[in-house]
Amino acid sequence: MNDQAVVQALEERTRVHPQRVVRLRGQVRDEPFELLIFRGFSSSTTHPTAFDPDASVLPEGTSLDQAELLQGPLSPSKEVVLAGPMPTNDLLVQANW
Repeated sequence: MNDQAVVQALEERTRVHPQRVVRLRGQVRDEPFELLIFRGFSSSTTHPTAFDPDASVLPEGTSLDQAELLQGPLSPSKEVVLAGPMPTNDLLVQANW
């Protein structure tokens, strides 16, 4: 499954599990990339994202290599990691939720 399809599948999964946040990490060419997914919506913390909900949130050249499942909503001072880090596709497995 390509990275964009994984993001879309995880967006759908977070709609069903609204108390979970997915953090994906990878690279855009030589730069670090981070994407958060919460309640069906994705937002990059490292790169601009388009306002258009139909546009990809992944900049061209993005490769995702790590995923974490977090307790939502996020609290920077008290982050709770429920699963991961793991390969991105592993987070698609229901047992990891």
